Amino acid sequence: MRTMTTLMTATALTAVGVSAITAETWDLPMAYPATNIHSENAAEFASCVADATDGAIEIVTHPNGSLFAGNDIKRAVQTGQAPIGERLISAHQNENPLFGIDSIPFLATSFDDHEELWEVAGPAVAELLDSQNLVYLYSVAWPPQGLYFKREINSVSDMEGIRFRSYNTATARLAELTGMRPVQIEAAELSQALATGVAESFISSGATGYDSQVWESLTHFYEVDAWLPRNIIFANKQAWEGLDEDTQSAIRDCAAEAKERGLEMSKEYTNFTLDGLRDGGMIVQRASDELMEGLREIGDTMTEEWLESAGETGREVIEAYRSAD
Repeated sequence: MRTMTTLMTATALTAVGVSAITAETWDLPMAYPATNIHSENAAEFASCVADATDGAIEIVTHPNGSLFAGNDIKRAVQTGQAPIGERLISAHQNENPLFGIDSIPFLATSFDDHEELWEVAGPAVAELLDSQNLVYLYSVAWPPQGLYFKREINSVSDMEGIRFRSYNTATARLAELTGMRPVQIEAAELSQALATGVAESFISSGATGYDSQVWESLTHFYEVDAWLPRNIIFANKQAWEGLDEDTQSAIRDCAAEAKERGLEMSKEYTNFTLDGLRDGGMIVQRASDELMEGLREIGDTMTEEWLESAGETGREVIEAYRSAD
């Protein structure tokens, strides 16, 4: 009896040992704080994958640029330095205009409109990522973008000369067209840049401002609903193809859940963060008619510039989105 018990115990320990050896860890670099909705959603995605694969794949999230800086994440996953990652895809519009389709000013200004845009743009972006050795898993939109300042702004002319934090081609061009001075700054560096005066303004959602407690440096947030940029989770193609079909299917299912959950989180977070900015002492309000008129004129210019640079593929996507309205 003692021999049988010993044998069973040894067998169980061996099974545990084999499981531990065969378990694969996937490090997932992220640019935003652990408390950000995208980071929290990815943590739930990771937990789902661990359960769905019976521990065969363990995804470990590394928020706030702790593993790779935001602008290095995509390249790290492409080259296999990390098997999976998350990136604000419009930050790579300089590689291909299609990556910036979510940041065309005033094209899609609500969650519903943006999801309709992504229905037609998403497959094209996924195909582009595939050509770059990346496998698209899921993506989630940020809340609508507004403008942050350290003083009252009533018109585009009031912006001239302000140091403006840019994070992609669209924000840099917006700064140029409004007379502001663009400064490239990643999310993890935003608080310090504002505190030291390197930047005095930026465009982003209430979520970014709330996460970074920008009320310590800025005073005004104007709701302009310029666009809803998107974060994408993608995997290295070789790492992905090294998985069996059941594991891939399990991860895809978790990704689909993360997409839907993330959308609801983003919607709920919108009002919560705007209230948080108010509680921090900021003035939160809709932009004046004069300011919106000037911004929309700039938006028209930027839309035409994007369409010209994106070529036939970009124009087809925009036409398909507009025709669906």
